[in-house]
Amino acid sequence: MPIHGRWRLNGEVNVHPDPELVALLAHDLRTADYTSERIRAAWGESADDAYGRGIRVAALRALADRADPLATLARLFVLGVPQPVTAVAVALPSIGLDGLRALGIVAVEADQVRARSLLRPQSYVDESGMGEWLIASDLDEVALGGPLPDDHVLGVGGASLTLAGLQLPLPAGRVLDLGTGCGIQALRARRYADRATGTDISPSALAYARFNALLNGVGDIDLREGSLFEPVTGERFDRIVSNPPFVITPRRDDVPAFDYRDGGMQGDDLVAAVFAGVGEHLVDGGIAQFLGNWEYRWGSDGLDRVREWVQSSPVPLDAWVIEREQLDPVEYASLWIRDGGTVPGTAGHEALLNAWLDDFAHRRVTRIGFGYVLLRRAIGEPTLRRFERVDTPIPAEGSLGSHLAAMLAAHDQLAELDDDALAARALITAPDVSEVRHHLPGHEDPTVIELRQGTGFGRALSVDPAVAGLVGACDGELSVGSLVAAIAQLLEVDAAELRADVMPRVRELVLTGFLRLPGGDAV
Repeated sequence: MPIHGRWRLNGEVNVHPDPELVALLAHDLRTADYTSERIRAAWGESADDAYGRGIRVAALRALADRADPLATLARLFVLGVPQPVTAVAVALPSIGLDGLRALGIVAVEADQVRARSLLRPQSYVDESGMGEWLIASDLDEVALGGPLPDDHVLGVGGASLTLAGLQLPLPAGRVLDLGTGCGIQALRARRYADRATGTDISPSALAYARFNALLNGVGDIDLREGSLFEPVTGERFDRIVSNPPFVITPRRDDVPAFDYRDGGMQGDDLVAAVFAGVGEHLVDGGIAQFLGNWEYRWGSDGLDRVREWVQSSPVPLDAWVIEREQLDPVEYASLWIRDGGTVPGTAGHEALLNAWLDDFAHRRVTRIGFGYVLLRRAIGEPTLRRFERVDTPIPAEGSLGSHLAAMLAAHDQLAELDDDALAARALITAPDVSEVRHHLPGHEDPTVIELRQGTGFGRALSVDPAVAGLVGACDGELSVGSLVAAIAQLLEVDAAELRADVMPRVRELVLTGFLRLPGGDAV
C-alpha cells in the first residue's frame, strides 16, 4: 500500500519461521557448502568488490556457466536473480519447493523460483575463533531493481558489523538487543551471554530474527514487539546492545521513513531517548553499547550535547563516547537518500535533498556526528566521563570488543591508584606499540616522535623524548617512579617537575592501551 509516496512489499510478515522447515533448510545449505568463502571464490575478488558496491553484473558473469547447487543458491539468495525450478529442487532437496514457499522466502512463477527474501552467509571472527552465520532479510534495492519499501528489514550492513565487533566479549547473564532487526546483535550476544531478549517495532523484523536464530541453531532468544524500552518495562539486564534507528530524517509526508533506520522523532531525539532510558534497565555495573548520530547546532559542539544527555540521565552513568566521523548536512542527506535507493539524477532526489536541508536549517544544524557509545550503570559516583574524537583507520588486526574491555578494566584499576601508587607500579609496553621518529635532513635529534598502536583504534600519539624513553623502558621490571628518576637524570631536568608532567600522560597511555598494568588484561 502507498506510504509517503513509497510502497510496502506487503502489509504482512514475509517469513514464517517453522522450526522443522528451517532445520531442513539449514541441512540443505550445509550440504551445499553454502558459505561466504566458497561464494567469493566462485565469482572472484573483483566481482566480490563490485557486489559490495551494489553491482552484481560481474558476479553473474562469473557464475554464468555454472549450474551446480552453490551457483544456483548464490544467484537466487545472494544476488536475487530467479532460478529454474529444477535447479532449485536439486540444490535444496530436503525442504523442497513446497517447504520454501511455506517459509515465505520464495515464490514460484511458472518454471522459475523468485526469492522473496535474501539468505546470505556472513563470516565473522571473534575471541572464540572463526564462524559463519546465515542471515535472512528482505530483498535489497539491487534485487528489487529500485527503491526500498518503507518496512524493509535490513540484513547485515556495515553498522551491524561494527557494533557486533564492538560488543564486549565478557560473560553476561541477560542481554537486551534494542531494535533487533534481523537479529544479528542478538546472535553475537549469545556467543558470550546466557540469554538474549530482542525487541523491535516491526513484526516482520522479529519474524526474521526468529528465523535466523533457528537457522543458526541459537536458542534462548526472547523476541518482543514494541518501541524502545516499552517491551521490557521494569526489567534489568547485564548488557544492552543497540543499533537503533538513529538516522536523522525530516518528519514530512513526502519523505520516506524506513522502519530499520528512522525512529520517528525529530532530529537526534531518538538517540537522546536511548541515553535517557538505558540506565534504568541496567543492573548495577551493567553496560550498554550502541551507535548513534548527534547534531552540531550553530555555536555548540555535538559532543557537548552528548555530555548533557549523560548528565541528565536519572541513573548515574559512566560514559565513554567515541566520535568516529562528522558529515555536513549535504553529505549526510545524500548518504541516506542513496541508502534508500534514490540516486542523484533520478526523479525525486533533489526534492528529498531540499527536504533534508530545510529540516537541518530549522534547527541550525551545521554538522552531524557519528560514533560509538559505551555506558555503564555506576556503582556510587561515576568515575568515567570520556568524550573523544578518534578518526584514525582501525587496524584489521585485533578485536575492538576486546580492546574496549581491556581499556575499561584499565580505567577501573587506575581509579584505585593515586599518582604515588601508580608511580610504584611496574608497567609493560603493549606488544602492538611501535615508535616512529621523524628527522630533518642532517639533524641528529628528531623533530617528531610518534607512538602508534597496531590494534584497537590504531591511535597515533606525538610524545616528547621523556615519554618515549619511559615507554621504551617499560618491561615490567622497574617502577614508573624509578624510570622517571633515571630519565630526569639523563635529560638533566628536575625529577619532581618531570614526574608531575609525565604522570597524567602515563595514565592516558595505560587507559588507551599503550602501556599495561601487569595482570590487567580484561580478556
